[in-house]
Amino acid sequence: MVVLERPLTKVHPELDVVTTPAGDLVAMVHCNNGASELGAWAGMFGEFAAVLGYSDGDDAIFGALLRAALDGEPDGGGLLAYNYLSGEPITGLAEGRPLIVRAPGSRLTLANFMRTQIYSAFGTLSLGMRVLSDEGVALDSMFAHGGLFKTAGVAQRMLAAAIGAPVAVGETASEGGAWGIAVLADYLRASADADLATYLITHVFADAALDVVTPDADDVAGFAAYLERYSAGLAVERAATELIQ
Repeated sequence: MVVLERPLTKVHPELDVVTTPAGDLVAMVHCNNGASELGAWAGMFGEFAAVLGYSDGDDAIFGALLRAALDGEPDGGGLLAYNYLSGEPITGLAEGRPLIVRAPGSRLTLANFMRTQIYSAFGTLSLGMRVLSDEGVALDSMFAHGGLFKTAGVAQRMLAAAIGAPVAVGETASEGGAWGIAVLADYLRASADADLATYLITHVFADAALDVVTPDADDVAGFAAYLERYSAGLAVERAATELIQ
């Protein structure tokens, strides 16, 4: 979701135009598929760990897998993944089939596999962000939230590469929408004289600790190479939805 400084010049099917609670115009790149496929793989690796007698819990498994991605090659070693459990309007698909695709010369390692999975979670988002870029919209920074960002410095770093902008993550990153609703309720309860934007700046986020990651040049180049492969491979994903029931 990007707060706009001016209206878009035309309608884009890839974008939803909404507003913030304060009424500021927002362009939303609405992706249907996120980190669910990552969770499925983490569950399988967790089962494998349990077979070996490891039982430190799902969060430990998920964190270890995400951190492994930091050692992956910038482009994912030639691997390709689609996290499409459902259709994705941005890429013109009515249904989804999760896929892992690799060429014989691809480097199949845990680090490359996990980096590819994280890249997949941001692939469609990055394509949607290109529409905003073509409109002349430049990103100052983005705030990221969700369970994927509980593991410090991994998904945040790769999201920065995917959108080409700094990404900030706060202590409440894993809380999501319910936390935001609670903040709005507190604003109404306080009957503040200030407008909502001022209230958020002076009361809610005044002392908030934010970790900001700027795009790494190698990651940016690696993700660009991955996204080119991802875009070309959409024909494979489309064929899978038609042939695999």
